[in-house]
Amino acid sequence: MLITRLFAATVLACTLLSSGLLHAAETSRDLKQEEANRTLVLAFYDQFFNQHKIDEAAKVLTDNYRQHNPYVPDGKAPMVDYFRGFFKENPEARAKIVRSATDGDLVYLHVHFTNNPTDRGQAIVDIFRVENNRITEHWDVVQDVPETAANDNSMF
Repeated sequence: MLITRLFAATVLACTLLSSGLLHAAETSRDLKQEEANRTLVLAFYDQFFNQHKIDEAAKVLTDNYRQHNPYVPDGKAPMVDYFRGFFKENPEARAKIVRSATDGDLVYLHVHFTNNPTDRGQAIVDIFRVENNRITEHWDVVQDVPETAANDNSMF
């Protein structure tokens, strides 16, 4: 009886594992497209947040650009207007991309953002959705860089 149960459990586990592996093989990634998406987002980010060429950079945003940051409005035009004001008040603002990654239609950036050269800044993880070579959606997580830390590890 115990052997029968163990055999049944083994068969079930093997079936579940193989179905998961088959599913993973069916949903292969298009690494060429992911790299194109990453290149698009990196160029947008540099133009927008470092060069402050807002109008030029915004050409890759869809008109109905969806924003998940609660302080920035939805839509390309409202987002551009928001940052136009921000850069007017913070002309030295810069963003150093520390690392980037992709997964399907998502591009992830780990960024050190500063408002000026003396600002400790913020550690930011930005996530962009890219569809048809246009940025359609954005999420971010923002954390201030503290003066002192409880450990010796860098945030970057």
